[in-house]
Amino acid sequence: MTAPDSHPQRLRVAHLNPRAPTPFTLRPDEKTRAAIAEELGLQGLPELELRGELRAEGGDAWLLQGRLTARVVQSCVITLKPVKTDLAEEIHRHYSPHIRPPEGEEIEMPDETLEPLGQFIDLTAVMIEELTLALPQYPRAEDAELPGIAEEETEADTRKPFAGLDKLLKGEGNQG
Repeated sequence: MTAPDSHPQRLRVAHLNPRAPTPFTLRPDEKTRAAIAEELGLQGLPELELRGELRAEGGDAWLLQGRLTARVVQSCVITLKPVKTDLAEEIHRHYSPHIRPPEGEEIEMPDETLEPLGQFIDLTAVMIEELTLALPQYPRAEDAELPGIAEEETEADTRKPFAGLDKLLKGEGNQG
């Protein structure tokens, strides 16, 4: 990451100034981007940046506002050719000590911008999570087309799919 001392990746909440916003900028170096790309199953991640600020919200909560920009290279779902995509996502997260961390395997969060407030706010985790959410699920090269259906179904096939089942159940279909 760029200049870890001037732009920390994890911010200790107790050290944040509640009277002034805390700006941040994260630009992972090439090695870190390669590790993130591998973790997310990407062919490449030539650009990645998270820029924004944290500010106090209410008495004991914090608001993270920022912008994630990235260029990702994924495999086309049809041809496996590289597909380059530029991403730009606005980020809004509210950290509150009154939100409890989710428990159990499957949970539904009422508001995806609400986060439990712990001792730290991990900007790297926010960056990777937002990148994951912004990725195209089915990247497709411009010239990629799905192969056609092998043969068209006839009207008789679609209207009565179980037409001969009663004969088979009675044992009549096995003769012949």
